[in-house]
Amino acid sequence: MYREKPITRRSFVKGIAAAIAAPHIIPASALGRDGTVAPSNRITLGFIGTGEHGVGRNLRRFLAEPDAHVLAVCDVDSTPREGAKRIVEKHYAEAMSRGTYKGCAAYNDFREIVARKDIDAVMNSTPDHWHVIPAVMAAKAGKDVMCEKPLTLTVAEGRVLSDTVKRHNRIFQTASENRSVDVYHRMCELVRNGRIGKLKKMRVTLPRGHSIRPASMEFGPPPKGFDYDMWLGQAPKAPYCAARCHWNFRWILDYSGGQLTDWGAHIIDLAQWGNNTEHSGPVEVEGKGVFPKGGLYNTATDYNINYKYANGVELNVSSSQPGIRFEGTEGWIDNLGWRAGLRANPKSLLDSKIGPDEIHLYTCPGGEQRNFLDCVKSRKPCYAPAEIGHRTITIAHIGNIAMMLGRKLKWNPETERFVNDPEADKMLSRPMREPWKL
Repeated sequence: MYREKPITRRSFVKGIAAAIAAPHIIPASALGRDGTVAPSNRITLGFIGTGEHGVGRNLRRFLAEPDAHVLAVCDVDSTPREGAKRIVEKHYAEAMSRGTYKGCAAYNDFREIVARKDIDAVMNSTPDHWHVIPAVMAAKAGKDVMCEKPLTLTVAEGRVLSDTVKRHNRIFQTASENRSVDVYHRMCELVRNGRIGKLKKMRVTLPRGHSIRPASMEFGPPPKGFDYDMWLGQAPKAPYCAARCHWNFRWILDYSGGQLTDWGAHIIDLAQWGNNTEHSGPVEVEGKGVFPKGGLYNTATDYNINYKYANGVELNVSSSQPGIRFEGTEGWIDNLGWRAGLRANPKSLLDSKIGPDEIHLYTCPGGEQRNFLDCVKSRKPCYAPAEIGHRTITIAHIGNIAMMLGRKLKWNPETERFVNDPEADKMLSRPMREPWKL
């Protein structure tokens, strides 16, 4: 792990004397020259979850960073696990041939990665119901953590995670790239600097329906090499079918919250950013949604939810297509479509310059992985730490609860409880199947 060690006058003189007495050639790679990074400056990483996103978005992005050093991968499915191991070892093929890299370990159980003393940080790319437990265990073990979004399955999980990260003084990154995307960063800076006047309303639109990938609905034994009981983890016991697992878990309430949490983790976060409520949340929520009955997939396919903040700003989240709009007393700014160009009224505000004494929002053009590595070294907070990731997805969770109960709910963002509504409060957490607990 990166550590800056103080150099004393005695050690400096001693080092010079040794170099004069016994001159020798030091490889440039050991000093961090020629595009390489000295081993003492590399962050050693373990990867938990090696599915499509875990490999395509996270593993490959970290391998491209010269100061990241991957030591291990983990997955309950042996096929993607072994595939990830091969990718890592191919990347380090030259180092393996020299004997300076001993190979990538591959585990079925994430606890083996958490237990390794030589791993500085973990990247968690598991399904949603498996985000918090490994992250909490890793933080308690003294490791820094980057975790996929949506960060939590329940509000209660998020509070435990955020408090644990803070208590153990760990660096944490919620893996949401929007804060590094130029159009979103620009949009939120314009709003925060008053270019549309006083902010009055925010409109977030997310995809509707279920993006289901074809898979068998037949119940039966899981395939060889797939530890299905471990995949279920804290979730209720349920018979195996291929359609339940991997990509399609997103549309099952036992494991996720549907499009509202999946896409909401991205775009609701922008609303929080633009409204300067990253460490808080709304005080009121009411909405209607369509929850399919009788089938495997039961997350909301359509939804229209209204929130209100203590500062009077209103937020509407509805099912349509990805987009976000900020409306103020002197104009509006939006985009419609993933990373689409900005639109505004008046158009002139798009050319507005943010002055040196105005608000400059924290970002990292290199992306969430680069920001995480930088912060592991500097020990400064990432642009989307646990508290921010938790507050963002809490908005989606209480929206789901309001739709399920079919009534307006008052929310206290300080206590993270509903106001005088024990029935709603019960839905802020879920029982965990043994032996898993927080």
